[in-house]
Amino acid sequence: MPASSKAKSLSSLVRSAIKSKASSISLASPADDATLKHFASSLDSSPPSKPKSKKSIKSNKPLSEPTAPSAVASLNLDPASASEDLTNELPGGIFSILSGGSSSNSPDVQGTEDEKSMENALDLPWFPDMSHSVLSMRRKEITRERKQKWIFKSSQVNRFGRLVNMCADRLGTHTTIQVFDKLGRESGVKEYNALIKICIERARSSADEDVGLEQIHMAFQIFKSMKEQGFLLEEETYGQFLAYLVDMGMTEEFQFFCGVIKAENPSSVARLGYYEMLLWIRVDDEEKIQELCNYIVSDDGGTMSILHENYLLALCESDRKQEILQLLEIMDITQISSLDCVASIFTCLGRLLLESYAENFLLSFKACDHAAENITNFIGSYVVGIPNLAVEDVISNFKNWHTKLEVTPSSAGYEKLIMYCCESLKVHAALEMVEEMCELGLTVSIGALHSILRASDESCDFNLVRQMYSMICRYKLKPNGETFRCMITLCVKMKDYGGAYDLLSDLEKMNLTPTASMYNAIMVGFFREKNIYGGLRVFKQMKEADVQPDSQTFSYLISNCDSEEDINKYYEEMKRSGIQVTKQIFMALVNAYATCGQFEKAKQVVLDKGIPVKCLNEIKSVLVQSLASHGQLCDAFSVYEEMKQAGCSLEPKAVISLIEHLQSDEELSRLLPLLDELDDPDYWFEGCLRMILYCVRYKHLRPALNLLKQLRDKICTDELALEVIFDQVFALIAESESTHLQLGLDLLHAIKNELGLTPSRKCLDFLLHACANAKDLRNSKLIWKEYEAAGLPYNTLSFTRMYQALLAAGDHKASKILLSKIPKDDPHVRTIIKACQTIYSEGKKYKK
Repeated sequence: MPASSKAKSLSSLVRSAIKSKASSISLASPADDATLKHFASSLDSSPPSKPKSKKSIKSNKPLSEPTAPSAVASLNLDPASASEDLTNELPGGIFSILSGGSSSNSPDVQGTEDEKSMENALDLPWFPDMSHSVLSMRRKEITRERKQKWIFKSSQVNRFGRLVNMCADRLGTHTTIQVFDKLGRESGVKEYNALIKICIERARSSADEDVGLEQIHMAFQIFKSMKEQGFLLEEETYGQFLAYLVDMGMTEEFQFFCGVIKAENPSSVARLGYYEMLLWIRVDDEEKIQELCNYIVSDDGGTMSILHENYLLALCESDRKQEILQLLEIMDITQISSLDCVASIFTCLGRLLLESYAENFLLSFKACDHAAENITNFIGSYVVGIPNLAVEDVISNFKNWHTKLEVTPSSAGYEKLIMYCCESLKVHAALEMVEEMCELGLTVSIGALHSILRASDESCDFNLVRQMYSMICRYKLKPNGETFRCMITLCVKMKDYGGAYDLLSDLEKMNLTPTASMYNAIMVGFFREKNIYGGLRVFKQMKEADVQPDSQTFSYLISNCDSEEDINKYYEEMKRSGIQVTKQIFMALVNAYATCGQFEKAKQVVLDKGIPVKCLNEIKSVLVQSLASHGQLCDAFSVYEEMKQAGCSLEPKAVISLIEHLQSDEELSRLLPLLDELDDPDYWFEGCLRMILYCVRYKHLRPALNLLKQLRDKICTDELALEVIFDQVFALIAESESTHLQLGLDLLHAIKNELGLTPSRKCLDFLLHACANAKDLRNSKLIWKEYEAAGLPYNTLSFTRMYQALLAAGDHKASKILLSKIPKDDPHVRTIIKACQTIYSEGKKYKK
């Protein structure tokens, strides 16, 4: 069955579901909807600054008493009536689509109340045309048994996860929920959890309270549908939702949903206690926090219950020192059932510098004959929690504690240290830990190796890959394909292509096979250096090794094409291989066409109906960036304006590209609004700096000052950042024509008097250099006095700058006096003095 016909089948099925919504697909009866809407209308998604009145809390009892809120009783959770025929039709129809295709890149369409718009949207193909041979190959990879099942095995989770996200993007969360509701018991917990995750993510990312309210309402509908299908509400389902309510400080809503969860799963009471304690801490309700602590203290049983553990865990994660000490005095933590909970307690003890408690508890665990592996894990948790401790001291403490307690370090303890070293980018220390583990005969996990490789990349310690690989071979560790890909990437980054190919050759010794991602890592290195021949050679080697290229391979190839013919060649080869057109491919096409001067074809790419809606904004931003970088500013701004009118925002890199390339005078009015497009602080900082330099270049003093004020207000606590900005501004003035000197002087005056800031030494050095270029004696002396006013002692560089300015202005008497004060021990200083004398004294000789 062709992919396009499958898409039409699903479109018709969903359209029929929408049309029968009122009578057959509703998740709740009218009465239920009225009750739920009444409750939902009271939701407030804005986080409170202070806790609400205690009167808004439905129950003053801890969650250990599973009494559901009264609101739960008012909801009729019986399944809604549904059309049996449609229920049977939907699973079969969607099953027929899933059995032969993979996720597509066709446009995603958001759910809408307009039925006509929805029908039109659903007519868009979900799956691109694929050859019969490719479909046959795909079918051979899936057994008949797996084709006939809707509930996927673990190997199919990712595939179905992509489908759930695709459905939510295309149909909207509401319609997707309805479709899954009609699937009945044939849809599983993972599918519902994926939908809840989408609702929570959209609620968190939206600044619109109504949108957040709608997503919460939908999440409740999913809970309700799961109950109707007989699923148990586990933490994997409700945890993400309760975490959102805690973050928002929504106490009433939290208690309402806890009541629903407890009614369906009474065994969840203990875990709900964890979220309850977090909630009261979040809203700063000291009375409720103490009430829960007193509940633990007054427990006559004297034993550690799971509910008590969860209360304590929440307190530890929030560093509530007073309450933690209160509970630890009466609780025996050796009785805690969860080792992870114990590890969190020890981490908290480290953060709070409670060494005596940590030592007593470790001795207690040792006395109870706890496994040495557990004790060393707790030691690791404690030492990494200690604040403001150098990595070397953390490692030393770790070893000292083991010596003191006479226990042998375990793999778990060492790996906790390795992760800590990697997070601190102390890769050498992490490698030493691995070496020690191997010498002690402990097992090193693949995760620890990958953490070290990632840290080597982030810290630019690329050469450490050789030490890592030597260790792998020497101790016969077991790397996997991802390990080799990371190592190859590090070799490429330090331009050791020989080492990268040696790693490829060694794959066979490790019983591993090369992958496209490994070759891609080498290919992108050559392309990054503009070595097109080298990149194409890698592609040829990939084919010779019988390694199938992937979409990333073709995106690299297309991006580095220098002719339209090559673009078409690789695009057609990709389609023949049955590789899906991804976001990266569309971006590569835009950049490649622009590089070849085919700007109209670059603009045509964004009109492709195969682009998912969620990716369209990114691809259009790439178009704007590419057009701007190739001098097509009119077209770039035209696309940008279209995006604004459509309510879309430009990606930060594209905004920076517009600012960077819009460098003609009279363009200030177009530049300034671009700064409002940048929300990310780092990109805003970069964009603002570029605009300030633009203003300086074209002598727009007042706009430059306004931008500097904005910068000061945003990064007022970062004096170093401000100094760097001012240095770049005055460096530009020093490099410009002498006519910019007055702008520099005005800017210096404004920085002191309007911004209330003190100029840096470099700023004054650059201004002195500008005075020398302008041969301005009066202003040279003025700037010379500014050093003293700023509390900056004169140094060798300031002396040589002033000497140059005096010579340039013709004041040879003053320059001779100043020359006697310049230290001449440095040969570079002597060279500068000689050069100044040669240049400026020649004029005097000729005049005579």
